[in-house]
Amino acid sequence: MKRILLTSLAMSLFINISAQAQLKKLTQQQILGRQPSLTKPIPITNGWSDDSHYIEIDSKERKMYAVDIKSGAKTPYTAPPKSNVNVNVRNGDIFIQYGSEEVKRLTNDKDEEKNPTLSPDGKYVAFTRNNDLYAVEVATGKETRYTNDGTDVIYNGWSSWVYYEEILGRSTNYKAFWWSPDSKNIAFMRFDDTKVPMFPINGSTGQHGYTEKTRYPKAGDPNPEVKVGFVPVTGGKVIWADFNEKDDQYFGTPYWSFDGSNLMVQWMNRGQDNLKFYSVNPATGAKKEIYDERQPSWVDLDYDGRIEYLEDKKHYILKSDKTGWAHFYLYTLDGKLVNPITSGKWQVTNLVHVDEKNKVVYFTARKEASTRTDFYSVSYTGKNLKRLTFGDYTHQVLMSPNGTSFITTYSNVSTPPKKTLLDNKGKIIKELGDSKADDFADYKFGKTEMITIPTEDGYNLPAVITYPTDFDETKRYPVVMSIYGGPNAGTVTNTWKGTGNQLWANEGIVQISVDHRASGQFGKEGVALMHRNLGNWEMKDYATAGKWLKAKPWVDNKKLLITGHSYGGYMTCLALTKGADVFDFGYAGAPVTSWELYDTNYTERFMDTPQENPEGYKNGSVLTYVDNYKGLLRIMHGDMDDNVHMQNTIQLVDKLQNANKHFELMIYPGGRHGWGGVKTPHDGAERARFYYQNLLNKPVPAEWLK
Repeated sequence: MKRILLTSLAMSLFINISAQAQLKKLTQQQILGRQPSLTKPIPITNGWSDDSHYIEIDSKERKMYAVDIKSGAKTPYTAPPKSNVNVNVRNGDIFIQYGSEEVKRLTNDKDEEKNPTLSPDGKYVAFTRNNDLYAVEVATGKETRYTNDGTDVIYNGWSSWVYYEEILGRSTNYKAFWWSPDSKNIAFMRFDDTKVPMFPINGSTGQHGYTEKTRYPKAGDPNPEVKVGFVPVTGGKVIWADFNEKDDQYFGTPYWSFDGSNLMVQWMNRGQDNLKFYSVNPATGAKKEIYDERQPSWVDLDYDGRIEYLEDKKHYILKSDKTGWAHFYLYTLDGKLVNPITSGKWQVTNLVHVDEKNKVVYFTARKEASTRTDFYSVSYTGKNLKRLTFGDYTHQVLMSPNGTSFITTYSNVSTPPKKTLLDNKGKIIKELGDSKADDFADYKFGKTEMITIPTEDGYNLPAVITYPTDFDETKRYPVVMSIYGGPNAGTVTNTWKGTGNQLWANEGIVQISVDHRASGQFGKEGVALMHRNLGNWEMKDYATAGKWLKAKPWVDNKKLLITGHSYGGYMTCLALTKGADVFDFGYAGAPVTSWELYDTNYTERFMDTPQENPEGYKNGSVLTYVDNYKGLLRIMHGDMDDNVHMQNTIQLVDKLQNANKHFELMIYPGGRHGWGGVKTPHDGAERARFYYQNLLNKPVPAEWLK
C-alpha cells in the first residue's frame, strides 16, 4: 500500500513538472503590448445616457452605443448637442464648432487667446489675453474686456505658477476663472507676483540660448498676492470679495452654489493649519464664514469635491480628515454640523451620488483593506452602511444618473479586469466582460502578490511583490524596489498590474513596491507623522523593508536597487546617503535634494518655513548625508524642469564631487519634470544598461538598444 501511494505521488509530481515545462513564457512583444498576451479587450463604458442605458464605445468601429441594461440591445448613440460643442484655439485665435457644422471664428487679432471656456448657456466664451480677462458673444462676435491691468507680474484669470502647480492643478492649464451656473457672472482670481522671486530656467538651444523667467516662490519666500473678483457677463465694474490681498494666505478652487447666487471660497493661512469656507455674494463681495477647521499638523486644500451642495438648498456634505481619517459630514448651509455620515479608522475616497429623496449617500472608500477600493451606501444619519461591491478586489464604479444601478470594473493582482452591472442594493444584474484571455492558463509568468512587512513598532507596511518567472527559493535574486514616498501618496494597490513587470521577471529580478506609514494607508493619522520632518519615517520604513528583503534566502543581499521619480527621486538619493547601509544601487529621476529649494505651498504644508524649522530642513536634506554615500547612484534630470529645478541635482553633484564620491549623471536637454518623445528609447535603454550591468552582470540584449 505504501509503495502504491509513493508511486502515485511521484506520478503526480511528474505530471505537474511536465505541465509546467509545457507552459510558454511571454515574449517581449507580448509584454510590451504589441501582441496578444494574458488579456483581451472588454467593452469600454464611459457613462450613461439615462438610468436604463449605459454608453459603450466600440474601439474598432470608433462608434458609441446606448446599451439597454435589461435586454442588452444596442442602439447608436450621439452625444447631446451641448456636449458636442468644440471650442479651441488655432494660431492664437478662438474657433467654435457644433458637431459637424461649419467652424466659426470668434476672435481675430495678433495676440494669443488662452483657455477659451463656453458659458453654461452656450452664449459666451470667456478667455484670457495678455493676462487680462475677456469674453466674446458667440452669436455676434462682440468682445467684452473685463480687466485692464494685466502685466508680466499681474494676472487676471491666469494663475501664478505656485497656484497652477500646487492648488488649482496642472490640468487647469493656468485657468483661474469660473462661470456661474446661470451664466450671469464670472468669478476669477487676480494674482500679483511683484514680490515673488524670479527663478531663471535656461534653455541651451541656438547659439546664445535663452532664459525662461518664472516667478517661483521657494520655501520661506513671499507668495503672490491674490484677490477674488466677480464680473457680470455684460461687463462693468469688478466686485472684489472682502479679503485683504496683503494677508499671507491661500485660496483654493471655489465652488458656485446651484443657482449661481453665491460662491464658496476656500481660504487658508500661510501655515496651512487653518481652513475656512466663506460664502461670498458676487453682487457685493460680502463674505460669510460657514466652516472653520484647524489641525495641529496641516489641513489639505486640494480635496476634489471637498464640498457637495445639495439641491435642497439647505445642506452640504463635507469631506474632512480632521479625526485622523477621511470621512463625510452633513452640514447646514450656515455651517452647523448636523452629524457625521461616516466614521471609523478607514478612509472614504469619493462621493459618487446623493439620493436626496431617500436621503442616501453612495461613495467609494478604502474600508475592507487600505489597498482596495469598494463602493458603499449609507443614510444621511450615518446608519445602514452597506458594502455594494464584492470579493477581494479593487473596484472602479460608474453609477447611473439617478442612482438606480452601477457598473463596476474590478481586479486584483492575480485577476485581470472584469466588468459587472449591479443594482443600487448590490445585486448582480449581469456580467459585462472578462479580460482574461482564453489561453491565460497556457503561460507561465512572474507571480505577483500582496504582502505586508512588519516594523519594530507595530506597523504592517503594505507591499506588492512580483517574483521571477521561474522562481526558485534556493537561488538568490537581485531586487528592484520602486517607490514614490510622498505624503498621502501611496502606490501599493491590489489591482491587476498588466504585463509590464514581466520583462524583469523573465530576467530573474524580484520587483517590489512598498508604502510607508505616512503614505495614506494608515489615514491622516499616519500621514501627520511627517509634519516638520520629511524624509524621516519614509526612510526608516523603506530601510526596514530593505532589511526584511535582504534577510530572505532568495535575495542577493548585495543587489538591492531603489528607484523613483520626483519625491521618489528624493527618497532614492536619501537611500544612497542616509540609508546607504541598506541600499546598494539607486536610480533617481528629478530629485528634490534639499527642501528650501522647493516651492512654498507644498514644502511649508509639511515642514513650515526654513526660518521656523531649520533643524527639520537640515535633517530632511540629502546634502546633509553626502559623507555617508556608498554604492552607485544614477541621477537623471531635465535641464528645463520648471517644477523640481535642476538646481537640486547640481547642488547634490557639487557635494558628491567635493567628497570624491563616484556616481552617474544623465541630463535630458529640453526635459521638464519628465521627458518623452524622441528621448524615450534612450531613457529605456539607459535603465536597461544599468540593471544588466549592476544587477544581472551580463551584457544588454541587442533588442533593448534598438
